[in-house]
Amino acid sequence: MKLLLIEDDKETVATLKEELGKDYILETSFTGADGEYRAEIDEYDLMILDLGLPDKDGLEICRKVRKNGIKVPILVLTGEDDLNAKVSLREAGADDYLTKPFTFSELKARIRALLRRQHYQTFASDILSIEDLTLDINKKIAKRGMRIISLRRKEFYLLEYLIRNAGTVLSRGMIMDHVWNSESDSLTNIVDVHIKYLRDQIDRPFDKKLIKTVHGLGYKIEA
Repeated sequence: MKLLLIEDDKETVATLKEELGKDYILETSFTGADGEYRAEIDEYDLMILDLGLPDKDGLEICRKVRKNGIKVPILVLTGEDDLNAKVSLREAGADDYLTKPFTFSELKARIRALLRRQHYQTFASDILSIEDLTLDINKKIAKRGMRIISLRRKEFYLLEYLIRNAGTVLSRGMIMDHVWNSESDSLTNIVDVHIKYLRDQIDRPFDKKLIKTVHGLGYKIEA
């Protein structure tokens, strides 16, 4: 997933790149004008916007982005903590805000929440499919060809996440964030275990294998 960070403090940008770059593609703009331009010409899954920019007010950028019909979720970083400031941010089109100083765990949690919300608003279909594999999201039924596949709850959510991002390499950290909602590195072996379960169910009995391992990066599903 690709994030746009609009922040003029180079030290903050370097730190956020190190923290967020492990799981996301992070592009940066040091001015509001450049950030607006990037948001218009490219597609992002989330925008992180600092209000204290040298050339433009963050509220103005929010309004401009929304006026141009860009629906990317906007997370604002602000030093303001009063109610009026928060109301102004919402009215300008911000989806969420984080008051400085903040912890990285809180920032990551806010990012995950906004991405999940956007993800399920974007993909509203009840039926997902790739090749001869289909998922009925409402009924929680998986089928490959005419064969119904029995999956446990987390296996189903993992397969759903893979299909919704078909062709995209998903790191173990990304999978943990979206399926288990956990930051614990000690639990990343759970991803490998559940991928094996999935392969046993949806790949091993069939000639064509759908789940791919991208060594050193993660997993993907593709036709």
